[in-house]
Amino acid sequence: VTLHLNPISSVHIHQKPLVFVLNSPLPLVWKLKTERLAPGIQRVFFVSLGSVVQFEKGNFSLSAETEEKLFPEKNEHLLQWAQKEYGAVTSFTELKISRNIYIKVGE
Repeated sequence: VTLHLNPISSVHIHQKPLVFVLNSPLPLVWKLKTERLAPGIQRVFFVSLGSVVQFEKGNFSLSAETEEKLFPEKNEHLLQWAQKEYGAVTSFTELKISRNIYIKVGE
């Protein structure tokens, strides 16, 4: 699955830390494609067991961290876990089948 990350239109270059929880019942390869995200900013990707994140060429991967986690099975419990861990969830999306996911990040 390719994850496309771009800042919202009012933000020229996104310069804040981000945390993503990428959960799947089957192990996946998450291919990351980014535009206008500042290098050197911490970005954390939590993935379900057996999954990996592949970064584009460049220095984005130097400031990114990937960690495998055993997530709760139900989406309600996953959302509660994320809220407890981070205090807030700004976006939650559930997809049954997808090859591309487009996410706008920003304020």
